[in-house]
Order: sequence, then structure tokens, then C-alpha cells
Amino acid sequence: MRALIVEDECEIADDMASSLSAAGFAVELSRDGEDAWFRGDTEDYDAVVLDLGLPKLDGLTVLRRWRAEGRDMPVIILTARDGWASRVEGINSGADDYLTKPFQMEELIARIRAVLRRTHGHSAPVLKAGIVTLDTHQMRLMIDGKSLILTPLEYRLVSYLLHHKGRVVPGVELREHVYGGEDAREANAIEALIVRLRRKLGPDLIETRRGHGYTFKDGAA
Repeated sequence: MRALIVEDECEIADDMASSLSAAGFAVELSRDGEDAWFRGDTEDYDAVVLDLGLPKLDGLTVLRRWRAEGRDMPVIILTARDGWASRVEGINSGADDYLTKPFQMEELIARIRAVLRRTHGHSAPVLKAGIVTLDTHQMRLMIDGKSLILTPLEYRLVSYLLHHKGRVVPGVELREHVYGGEDAREANAIEALIVRLRRKLGPDLIETRRGHGYTFKDGAA
């Protein structure tokens, strides 16, 4: 899953990036409002963490522009402890959730995962597709009750497909959300990753729709 962190305080931004990366996200950083607005307007993200106090363009303006332009990615805003008015304004402007500084990274990750579940119509942290079970809280994959160890890239791919269960995901989209937009990869990178996954999951769970993309088979999903 691909996340954008918009925060101008370097230490906080780096801590968030490290924590989200360890939690299975492909993370990108933005340090000011103008850059954040451009990225959110031209790239697809699964979630955005948006500080309201930004240089060049404030976070509320960025959020309002995104929503006015039809950008509907989940956004969690960061506010100061005494900024209740900003929190209300942020929610009214289209934010999906908020966190008050200072905060614990575990809470940030939990809120992002909850927002993603709601966005994709899942009520529980455990995603299922036939014999496949993914616990997004524990980051644990089970196949027919047997636990499997995944690399970070493999986890991102399985997580993205399961969050989007029921539709065929194009390879270009998968590559962007597994590797992130700042990590240039060859066009066949996802195909190679799928091959590796099939060795672990079995050959029949992930189906290739030639010319269209990848999905869990109907029998498995």
C-alpha cells in the first residue's frame, strides 16, 4: 500500500516514514504544501498523512483543493493539541480522521489501517479470500491455516490485492502501490514478484488476466 506523508518537521516525518515502512507501506515524503498538492493531484495514494501547518500552502488549502478536484484518497490530518477548531474544519473539508500532536506511532498506524478498511468495505483487520487469510494488524498471512513468511514487497502485493478483492488490478497500478512512485522499476518487476509469490502460496490462488492484470481467482476469492 502506498502512503504519502506531508510534514515539514524532518524528525517527525522521518519517524513516521520509518514506522509506516515497517508496517508494510511504500512511503513517500513531502515537505511543503505546494509539493503535497501536486503529488496528491497527479499520483494515486492509498492514504495520506497531512500536517495542517505547512510552508508555501497550508494543509487545509491542500485538502480542499484535492477534494474539489475529485481526489478521494483517505486523509488523516495532524493538528496541534489545542487546535480543536482546525480539527473540525479539517473534517468538514474532507479529512477522514485526525491525530493530535504529539502522538504514538502505533496509533497513527492503527488509524491508517482502520481508514483503509472502511474505504474498501472491510469491517475487521483480517482479510479473507477462500483459504487465504491476512491479518493486517499482525502482518501475518495464513494459507489454509498454515502461516507463511513474506518479504515486505510480497506483503504489500498480497495486501493490495486483498484490499481490492473482486476486481482485476492492472500491473502498472500494482507496481506503483507496491514499490511507490519514487522507486523506478522495470515493467516486469510485478510479474517476477507474482512468480515468487506463487512458489509460496501455490500456483492457483493469484490469476493473471492477460492484458488486464491480476486478481485472486473466483474460486479462491
